[in-house]
Amino acid sequence: MADPLVIAIVGPTCTGKTRIAIELAKLINGEIISADARQIYKLINIGTAKPTRDELSEVPHHLVDVLSLDDEMSAGVYGKIARDAVEGIFSRNHKPLIVGGSGLYLRAVIDGLFESPDVDSEIRESLRRRFNEDGAESLLAELNRVDPAAAKGLLPQNYKRILRALEVFYSSGERISELRQARPLTPNFRTLQFGIFLERKLLYRRIENRVDDMIEQGLVDEVKEILKRGFEPSVNSLQTVGYKEVINYLQGKIKFEEMVDLIKMNTRRYAKRQMTWFRKDNRIVWIEADDRSPKEIAKEILERFTEGPYFSSPSRI
Repeated sequence: MADPLVIAIVGPTCTGKTRIAIELAKLINGEIISADARQIYKLINIGTAKPTRDELSEVPHHLVDVLSLDDEMSAGVYGKIARDAVEGIFSRNHKPLIVGGSGLYLRAVIDGLFESPDVDSEIRESLRRRFNEDGAESLLAELNRVDPAAAKGLLPQNYKRILRALEVFYSSGERISELRQARPLTPNFRTLQFGIFLERKLLYRRIENRVDDMIEQGLVDEVKEILKRGFEPSVNSLQTVGYKEVINYLQGKIKFEEMVDLIKMNTRRYAKRQMTWFRKDNRIVWIEADDRSPKEIAKEILERFTEGPYFSSPSRI
């Protein structure tokens, strides 16, 4: 008997994935697992385009509002949590829908990533201080000495991966490159991925409109409240498009108009990086969403995977 199937809805920001997933979940008795590296955090709501309370109440959602802003999350840990959520959904005879634009998180669920050992918090803080003081180039040179396979192909701008590899090495004494080969995780389900595609001009127009809406909805006040609660502006979760620009504005580093323009520009760049990532995966079935309603797209997805080679009838979804 074939492994059960999970549906993934992927693509860049502002393509309407959230609403499409909700409409599809209603059609197939589904539950949604968020694959968004930022929606997993509490308090950052407006700038992450997190599902609204009404949307969250329409169908069950998982991995939304789970972590405090100063908690750490890795793709490997996320993959394990998300796979547990998949198993829970299957146990209820419901259909799992993985939805999001965080490519590495999606890969962690779909293809499996190794589970790295626990990292010593003091080592993590020490490496962060060294990164701030000495820069990424120094740490990359160090990684090249202790784990050249992990350092291969990395650039200083890949500082998060550099820090992670050094954290694992100094906490466990094991090379992350060797752990990846020795501890592969293969999910016990198949995944059919649907990518939501918008013509570039339309996508960029949606990005412009979304940023304007976020400002109107109170993004600046949301960030003020977060900082008022005592969270440091440097925490990783706030190094997010929308939040880092607002923080710079509140610190007097940029003017309001520049803040808005930067959020729009950086969101466009983020969407471009997302498309570059997803285009490399030839397993994704792309669906054009231009000027179509979420319900129409959800019905097309349903038709495609119930009439395709994966199932002989909708009852086997």
